[in-house]
Amino acid sequence: MPDRSNANQVKATGGFIDIQRRGLMLVLSSPSGAGKTTISRRLLELEPQLALSVSATTRAKRPGEVAGVDYHFVDLTEFNLMINRGEFLEYAKVFENYYGTPKAQVAKELARGCDILFDIDWQGTQQLAHSAREDLVSIFVLPPSTQELERRLHARAQDSAEVVARRMAKAADEMSHWAEYDYIIVNHDIESSVDNVRSILRAERLRRQRQIGLTEFVKGLREGQ
Repeated sequence: MPDRSNANQVKATGGFIDIQRRGLMLVLSSPSGAGKTTISRRLLELEPQLALSVSATTRAKRPGEVAGVDYHFVDLTEFNLMINRGEFLEYAKVFENYYGTPKAQVAKELARGCDILFDIDWQGTQQLAHSAREDLVSIFVLPPSTQELERRLHARAQDSAEVVARRMAKAADEMSHWAEYDYIIVNHDIESSVDNVRSILRAERLRRQRQIGLTEFVKGLREGQ
């Protein structure tokens, strides 16, 4: 099988021709419980070209987490220095801790033709749109109903009734930002939603402006190569 790690490959006599492409930033956002984390995990299993963005955070490392794999763990002083040096694509304070996406590593991966998955909220998405709109593909995941969203939150059995109520109250505000996204998916079931995201991903990878090797490829065609 041909290697499709970082290029659009065109079948030609004698083999495949690589057309180099630039990677993209795929954002999934949703209210808590709508399914974006489950969709993200499935995508990472199915899409070898896709890697999860590793954020910097000021929160303490939890048991089982690995520095540099799950998060880049930094203290508040270092985080503020990174902000002042302009090292983040986006950052936000969430429940008393700060989270941010380091710019340098993402830029390196995009240039290599790798795609980066972001599991962030609407505020982070707005910041990414401001700093790197041409590389951004944003998807908002909606629940099929408010009742189903609440059922899913209770079914996770991770939060108290008070926390679930707080998440439900926050969901209305989060969902009000749906129109700021490129695509909307209503998550009736995970497999269909994953299929829809993969269809979006395939189409976005073929956008002309992302296929940075097309100029040379078409030049060759016109010269009879």
